[in-house]
Amino acid sequence: MPLNQDQVEKIAKALADERRLHILRSIRERQNLVCNEIQEVCPLSQPTISHHVKILTEAGLVKAEKEGRFVRLSVNQEVLDAFTGQLQNWFH
Repeated sequence: MPLNQDQVEKIAKALADERRLHILRSIRERQNLVCNEIQEVCPLSQPTISHHVKILTEAGLVKAEKEGRFVRLSVNQEVLDAFTGQLQNWFH
C-alpha cells in the first residue's frame, strides 16, 4: 500500500505527540481497546483522549469499529507498515 506525500505528513504529525504515541502503543499492546478503557492507561480527560484518537483515526493509524454503544479501537498495521516502509525508502 503506497502512501502519498500528504498521507505521510499526516501520519508523521499524528505520531509527533507523545500522548498519541502512548495511546497508539496502549492499543497495540492490548490488541484493541474500547475508547473508555484508554483512560485506565492514559491519565487524560475523556475529551482529550477523544481528540487524540480522532487524529490517529484520521491519519489511518487506528481503526474504530462501533460495537453497540462502544467504539473498539485497533492499530491499522497495514498503514503503519506502509509508513515505516516509505521512510526506509526515502532515507535508506
